[in-house]
Amino acid sequence: MRATFGDRLRAARVARRLTQETIAEITQVPTRSYQKYEEGASYPSIDRLIKLADALDVSTDYLLGRDEYLSANDIIIDIPEISPVRRSGGHQRT
Repeated sequence: MRATFGDRLRAARVARRLTQETIAEITQVPTRSYQKYEEGASYPSIDRLIKLADALDVSTDYLLGRDEYLSANDIIIDIPEISPVRRSGGHQRT
């Protein structure tokens, strides 16, 4: 069975040892909206998707399941190991 967006979002959050409430606060998403993302009942806008990926230190491709597509087509991608999220200041990816 292929992991859904919600499954991947939850896995990244749990790996970071964050609660739904905490990640919702970090990304400025209402908690109930975030819960719906994990349940698969709704999906974030592109802007919110990027905020979620940045906060969880994963790629948007990972959250969307495109890493499997890229892999199946021999396109190499680098998915960083999951490490604790920084909770202070503006975290920007380079």
